[in-house]
Amino acid sequence: MSNVNGTGTTFNLPNFAGDLFTASPTQTPFLSMIGGLSGGKQTENDEFAVGQLYAFPDAAQPNISEQASETAPAATALVRTQETNVTQIFHETISMTYAKMANKGKLSGLNTAGQAANPTSELDWQISQRLKKIARDVEFTFLNGTYAKASTVSEANKTRGMFDLCSKGTTIDASSAALSLDILKQLYKAMADAGATFGNMVLFCGSEQKQRLTTLYEKQLGYNTPAARHVGGMNITEIETDFFKLGIVYDSFVPNDRILIADISACAPVFQNVPGKGTLFLEDLAKVGAAEKKQIYGEIGLDHAPAFLHGSITGLKTGE
Repeated sequence: MSNVNGTGTTFNLPNFAGDLFTASPTQTPFLSMIGGLSGGKQTENDEFAVGQLYAFPDAAQPNISEQASETAPAATALVRTQETNVTQIFHETISMTYAKMANKGKLSGLNTAGQAANPTSELDWQISQRLKKIARDVEFTFLNGTYAKASTVSEANKTRGMFDLCSKGTTIDASSAALSLDILKQLYKAMADAGATFGNMVLFCGSEQKQRLTTLYEKQLGYNTPAARHVGGMNITEIETDFFKLGIVYDSFVPNDRILIADISACAPVFQNVPGKGTLFLEDLAKVGAAEKKQIYGEIGLDHAPAFLHGSITGLKTGE
């Protein structure tokens, strides 16, 4: 299987009969939980605020005598700092010849009487798949993207993803150790000590760490006796910690050597509206011949709020 670079034609996009399948992941749980491609916030600036940070001095017991209280203490004030992220461009083009669209009854491969090409409209199908591709790219970026702020027209803005954010906040380097209850508890405590407010906490992990999580908890009292005697196996979907309840979500876009704990109530996609067009839109491109040419365009970033709300573990053992 391969992709076509350039215009789709009768010869590089043959029609087949049969149901359509892909082994490529199409589920985007993090993006879906924080608003998807149709929810979230809007901005009119490619750089947007994700919050203001301030800190109190360490708590202490005052030592003020009655005599000292006759004079007001020296004035103090809390200083705030602003944190930001950026939107970045997501851009796809679809081009297809008139001849390709006209030949929808021309079938390749195995042909059996009564069969028809699937999909029935190549152009519509290609557009819908590009939207899925953008959703996949957004999911990957929101999790794994590294921050870059363009300073010239030839440089690209890159929105900061959650693991990049956590690397500057609460994170644990497992140094190739296997996931364990002790490492998880260490992260929970570090997040609490950092000031996390524990809103709607969700742990995102790939296939390997999802199975390791289940293995860690499946032998605990109450998990090893399913309600129905004809059902076997375990699927841990929620953990009660000392500080918060934690949902567990498998996300194929999380690398298998790490996990993310995110307060999804503090996260949202941010879209820039192009006047008269929208935030993620499809439009025709200039026609130069017998082909349809369209583009999908959007500028999208992640409002992740301050780093202390979230946490991560990286460098976990993978494989046997």
